[in-house]
Amino acid sequence: MLRKFLAYRVLVPLAIILGLAPMVPEPHLAGKLRMLASGTLRRPIDIFDLFWHAWPILLLGFRIGRDLGLKLTHRGGKE
Repeated sequence: MLRKFLAYRVLVPLAIILGLAPMVPEPHLAGKLRMLASGTLRRPIDIFDLFWHAWPILLLGFRIGRDLGLKLTHRGGKE
């Protein structure tokens, strides 16, 4: 079950939907990252909100990194 959840066909739409929701007036993740950069991300609900909107993107990044790493190590062993 976890393997199916980590499939790209699940992670990519999830990262897009949660990363951009809600779209109006700006994507929530953009606002939270702006708060983080300016040092105003202090309330626990804002920190949770940043985590909630960013976790699929982070998981997708780890998945891509792992797959690229595996591909490079398999390629290096054959040469």
